[in-house]
Amino acid sequence: VHQSKLDFFCKLGYGKQDICKVLENLGQEALEDDVLKELIRMGSKPQALESQAQPFPLKLVARGSCSATSGLKRLGDDESDSSDYLRPIVIDGSNVAMSHGNKEVFSCWGIQLAVDWFRERGHTYIKVFVPLWRKEPPRQDNPIADQHILEELEKQSILVYTPSRKVKGKRVVCYDDRYIVKVAYEKDGVIVSNDHYRDLQNENPEWKWFIEQRLLMYSFVSNRFMPPDDPLGRRGPTLSNFLSKKPVLPEPKWQPCPYGKKCTYGNKCKFYHPERLHQAQLSVADELRAKIKVPVSLGKEKCNRWP
Repeated sequence: VHQSKLDFFCKLGYGKQDICKVLENLGQEALEDDVLKELIRMGSKPQALESQAQPFPLKLVARGSCSATSGLKRLGDDESDSSDYLRPIVIDGSNVAMSHGNKEVFSCWGIQLAVDWFRERGHTYIKVFVPLWRKEPPRQDNPIADQHILEELEKQSILVYTPSRKVKGKRVVCYDDRYIVKVAYEKDGVIVSNDHYRDLQNENPEWKWFIEQRLLMYSFVSNRFMPPDDPLGRRGPTLSNFLSKKPVLPEPKWQPCPYGKKCTYGNKCKFYHPERLHQAQLSVADELRAKIKVPVSLGKEKCNRWP
């Protein structure tokens, strides 16, 4: 009896150890339904379901590579962006925090508002750069509000501290703006800041173009993070296309013909005619022949016999 039940549940995909453990608890004479309920209660799953739950490896081709070889990355990797259509986001934490604090207080709540805004849009790669000395207790000349938010974002692998140290009582701080621009450039993402990084634009010509085209400005309105709907001006892309890897082109808007139904250009007219949507594109002569019900061949013969 023990062997028959063991073979039965093994065919269903359950492990032998789990089956033996259940049979020891319920006894060898336990019904199959009771054994199955106990296996489910214990959290045991068939091997087929466990294999379906495991993520499949993705094949990613490095940017700029023309070869057919590709590396394998899993969805859980930190450096891989699982979203296929949204750009990575790199936030200038100091700039955002000081803007939210009216340039008087380093407000960590402003960083949280910015991160939440991009999370709601579906961005999965979000990095915030803040100098390491911001972990120190606040002082009167450098007040910090809601400092615990930095610890929470660091645990979520969103916040990154740029290095700094003290040498003979003086603080040596690395240039965090260079970290921000470099990471955003390598990830082909978007920089969130109101800083123009003019010194870095003069330092590297490639960074100059990238900063001009991928810098996203913002404003805080009543504790609401608000980037502009036209990040590159009125004639530039919309905010949705600016944050997307594959922008969606708008449908062409045709200008209606000023002559309307009185237009005599026929299919050569470059304007929009709503009355011709379901009609064949005919020339004016063919349209006139169709109205008087004259065959096209007959009209051509008359034209050829004309003296």
